[in-house]
Amino acid sequence: MTKPAKNTVCLWYDDDAENAARYYAETFPDSFVGAVHRAPGDFPSGKKGDVLTVEFTVMGIPCIGLNGGPAFKHDEAFSFQVATVDQAETDRYWNAIVGNGGQESECGWCKDRWGLSWQITPIVLTQAYTNPDRAIAKRAFDAMMTMKKIDIATIEAAIRG
Repeated sequence: MTKPAKNTVCLWYDDDAENAARYYAETFPDSFVGAVHRAPGDFPSGKKGDVLTVEFTVMGIPCIGLNGGPAFKHDEAFSFQVATVDQAETDRYWNAIVGNGGQESECGWCKDRWGLSWQITPIVLTQAYTNPDRAIAKRAFDAMMTMKKIDIATIEAAIRG
């Protein structure tokens, strides 16, 4: 038996934690599904033998998916922020999330089909809006505020002024 992580993100799903974990493992590097644990007895949102928890890792972050039923839903108070190096990587992750039953939001945010929020954030954007030259930071920030998926060429044009 492997030693559990000291701190693990627990994500509540209605009843589809295993499928979500497998999708993340297929989509993101340094991601995999570990153990799948079945309920030893009936519980409020399921029965003995149903998948109760799934241990998985998303881009190096240890997680547990809990099939807890419909009582709680994901919201933007929690999100995974994925730093991307170029437009191709940004597009790949954005399209994988939105194109698989997800939903676009604003400023690089989107939700997957399970309602979990993701920020697909090009590194150039983070560097721009944290730039000590506040004029550059503001131009990049203002450009970002007009976008759903981040367009790196537009951010770079804003940096140049």
